[in-house]
Amino acid sequence: MTNTLLLLLSTSAISIIGFYSPELNTKMLFKPARIKNNKEWYRFFSSGFIHANLEHLLFNMISLFLFGTIVEEAFLSENYFSGNGTTLFFALYLSALPLSLLYSYFRYNTKTNYASLGASGAVSAIIFTAILINPTMKIGLFLIPPIIPGYFFGPFFLLLSAWLGKKGKDNINHAAHISGALYGWVFTLIALYAQHHSFETLNIFLSLLSKELGLHG
Repeated sequence: MTNTLLLLLSTSAISIIGFYSPELNTKMLFKPARIKNNKEWYRFFSSGFIHANLEHLLFNMISLFLFGTIVEEAFLSENYFSGNGTTLFFALYLSALPLSLLYSYFRYNTKTNYASLGASGAVSAIIFTAILINPTMKIGLFLIPPIIPGYFFGPFFLLLSAWLGKKGKDNINHAAHISGALYGWVFTLIALYAQHHSFETLNIFLSLLSKELGLHG
């Protein structure tokens, strides 16, 4: 079983249990005010294993499967982290859960009625790490076949998240999409520099992107 599949199955199982147990969901929700007042720090992690509904779960888990497979394979290669790939893959995903929520925590920790849930931040970190690895890969969106290049999908994904976040009519933390995306790049570039003492991956990304856009021959 791959690490991506392990994360997918565990998140899906807990989320499905949560669909039938409102009490469990309430205990696992990301609620900044309760974290601040009651020191319930576990909510930074637990909220990433529950979802608002089946559609929310499916969107996140399909994205995790498609992009997580790319990231996991790359991390395990000699060009990236080889023997440390599994550890760093889990470290990226699990650390993205709380760190993608920091903005929301500081913004809403005085609002007792604010709550959010979902693996969006961690999944965004995986998606944007995959784009960093292969910016010219083609991505499909819903019924659209895989024709959208990664470098276009990334900004579109962030703009859509920002727009949905302004609407604010659900418990899905769209700000975590943006924070998670940025964190995915920061984590991966720092880890690569620590491993290889170079930013070769960033140079490759920029070279592929400029070539795709026709900025050099």
